Amino acid sequence: MRYFEDFPYKEVNNLWSDTGTNQMEGGGKVYVVQTSTKTIQRCLLMTTDPGDLVLDPTCGSGTTAYVAEQWGRRWITMDTSRIALNIAKRRLTMAVFPYYELFDKETKNIRQGFVYKQVPHITLKSLANNEPAETEILYDQPQEDKTRMRVSGPFTVETLQNFKITPPEALEQREDEAEENRLFTQRIFDHLQANGIRNGDRTQQALFHGLETEASPYLHARGYYTDANGQERLTYFHIGPKFGTVSKQAVTMALREFRSKNQTEGASWLVILGFSFEDNINEKDYNLGTYQVSKVRMHDDLMQDGLLKKDRGAGSFITIGEPDIELLREGDNCHIEIRGLDIYDPIRDDVKARSVEDIAYWEMDDDYDGEQFICRSLHFCGGDQKEFEQWKKGLNQLASLSTRRNAERTLHIEFADELWDTLYTFHSEPIPYRKGRQIAVRVVSQFGEESTKVLKME
Repeated sequence: MRYFEDFPYKEVNNLWSDTGTNQMEGGGKVYVVQTSTKTIQRCLLMTTDPGDLVLDPTCGSGTTAYVAEQWGRRWITMDTSRIALNIAKRRLTMAVFPYYELFDKETKNIRQGFVYKQVPHITLKSLANNEPAETEILYDQPQEDKTRMRVSGPFTVETLQNFKITPPEALEQREDEAEENRLFTQRIFDHLQANGIRNGDRTQQALFHGLETEASPYLHARGYYTDANGQERLTYFHIGPKFGTVSKQAVTMALREFRSKNQTEGASWLVILGFSFEDNINEKDYNLGTYQVSKVRMHDDLMQDGLLKKDRGAGSFITIGEPDIELLREGDNCHIEIRGLDIYDPIRDDVKARSVEDIAYWEMDDDYDGEQFICRSLHFCGGDQKEFEQWKKGLNQLASLSTRRNAERTLHIEFADELWDTLYTFHSEPIPYRKGRQIAVRVVSQFGEESTKVLKME
């Protein structure tokens, strides 16, 4: 038996019982890997000051970057999943934050912090000695300027290709590359048989059988699937590198060999499997005959040997929708119009158009050099979905000229009238027409998959 006098009690002050529910946007968890913003906020306010750099090596849905952006901290976040990065990017670009008053009102140096709420800290000592109460600064309650709206500041998205990391001690041991490639190919075969290729609709998939490897540098495998009429269709596969990008040259060479297979064996579908693709690979450039060519994204989990022990219903292969984009000429100018996504349905053997509301957002480089994509404008889509209501509401509130100037000053950019009117639309701002000019449009679906199409002014 223990008594209070043996171990005087101490109040538990390291148990956070008020962070069990997510506070983001007033609701519960939106993503499985999402951490409560209140938890991240408390950790961030305890350990950093405005202007400090916060690193999150496991981005997930981007909660750390979201909270850091809200509280004036710089941030770097990273992830191996393209879908996670697209979710975080969309979340940040659409976020609306309160505008906190800066302590440094002249040079606007955020390192000086915000103007915080202050309250008197009355103690028994101050009462007994009739002393003025000390002042406490509430660092989680900065003064807010409700006449301004703040959005995310400029940030960049940097991409690294897949690199195979080899530890120093393994350099002296020569790996059996042939056996490693065989196991990787077998893993792909297992998933093509168990899960097949999907087009974003969970109810539609093409399951394959009779899969076998091909002795060709560009056509690596072949197999059969059953279409909607119960007929077996022959398919050839080009399997992209494990640690690299599928190049346009590789696709061209694979198509050259596939044409002969189409004529002699009746093969109707060429599937280009890859973890990443060069921007200038457009499916419509190849679909000119009695066959179909599809880019199919391989899930990053295929790099792991134990994936089959997890969810066998996971979408390991998803076709990348070809964006339906038109370049419309209007005198000396032209503009881009997004009309939807064209996705090949192998079961029905047709190209199905998806609604523009399946597009989360799209980016445009209106002077594409054929190598490096530079995002020069960003446009939001999504129809009438709830996550876009706050952004649209914020835009409507910024209709007045004075508030618009405040937004331009906050973002350090100047909005042209045409650009301001096209932030939430499927139409671009007017682009000066110049023969030979290339426009690259990158469309990101709500599944997190992205596809790029290049248009040329003729």
